[in-house]
Amino acid sequence: MAEDRTQYWVGFNLVKGIGPVRLKGLIDYFGDIEAAWNAGYPDLERSGLGSREINAFQKIRSSDLLERTWHYIQANNITVLTWQDEKYPRLLLEIDHPPPVLYLRGDFRPEDDPAVSIVGTRRMTEYGKQVATELTQTLAHNGITIVSGLARGIDAVAHKTALECQGRTLAVFGCGIDIVYPPEHRKLAEEITERGALISDYPPGTKPEASNFPARNRIISGVSRAVVVIEAGSRSGALITANFAAEQGRDVFAVPGYIYSPASKGTNNLIQQGAIPMLDPQDVLEILNLDMIDQHRSARVELPADATEAKLMELLGREPLHVDEISSEINLPIENVTASLVVMELKGMIKQVGSMHYVAVHEPAGNYELEENK
Repeated sequence: MAEDRTQYWVGFNLVKGIGPVRLKGLIDYFGDIEAAWNAGYPDLERSGLGSREINAFQKIRSSDLLERTWHYIQANNITVLTWQDEKYPRLLLEIDHPPPVLYLRGDFRPEDDPAVSIVGTRRMTEYGKQVATELTQTLAHNGITIVSGLARGIDAVAHKTALECQGRTLAVFGCGIDIVYPPEHRKLAEEITERGALISDYPPGTKPEASNFPARNRIISGVSRAVVVIEAGSRSGALITANFAAEQGRDVFAVPGYIYSPASKGTNNLIQQGAIPMLDPQDVLEILNLDMIDQHRSARVELPADATEAKLMELLGREPLHVDEISSEINLPIENVTASLVVMELKGMIKQVGSMHYVAVHEPAGNYELEENK
């Protein structure tokens, strides 16, 4: 049925009840996405799916919904990324149960790692607007991509300021990528596609229902190195993003505020619970070691600088190796190996694919000699 196997991923994404866990189970059981899509009822049952999920799946498979959705995706230049795509955001792939499918308008680039999320209340104060603007300016001028949710208030300020600074920004939707919410941000959304991306894990046409936004917030934190909450009421959705960030091992910053201000109740509580107080925009750069990002990005691909790098380049190829396996293979302490891997990744010699798994950017070309020995 499908000329492009990506269609099968979109097809499963259309089925309510088959999320990341169930889809991974299906792929593990059948061996690949196409075999899972074409499986019959008995095999689907044996794979662990319940009757409700099987019936929902068969209803989608027997309809023309996938065909219509796929045609719409192609006609509207929507990019589809799956777990198996190299361009799928690396940090997001490392969280528990990442979304199997992402829909994009614009593009996600290597320079979008690192990224920092800036989130907060829709009912911002002048203080919140000022902090959001200054923080975004600092990060954008240091080459850091800004992530937010295109909502009114703090989100919109973060996106707009990043664009004004000629920086990159990502907006994560809680609806289909073809539905801009709120509608008054349509022009902003179009501008973001020129210097970043609109991202959603919901199929095109999905309405912006309240139940969709917690999952949206999980992606906002998932693609970021850190989350900064500028202002948030005690029941703000920004606090959900902060909670996801903490679960994902991301740094959580909160801007302290006037204790009697409703807009600062959430951020002050976050600090009380252990979030890092953001007293100056430089705090984010320094704590995350991001203040040298421009220099990191300009580091050219070069020959190994020492014996450890040489050994690592001899070992690494296109097959991902876990850091523990790498340490064992070259017989060096894991802390030495990890330090070298970080430097080599900044140089562009290797890259991390998945949690602590590494590959060479280029195939090893034989024995390396150090510059000093030439």
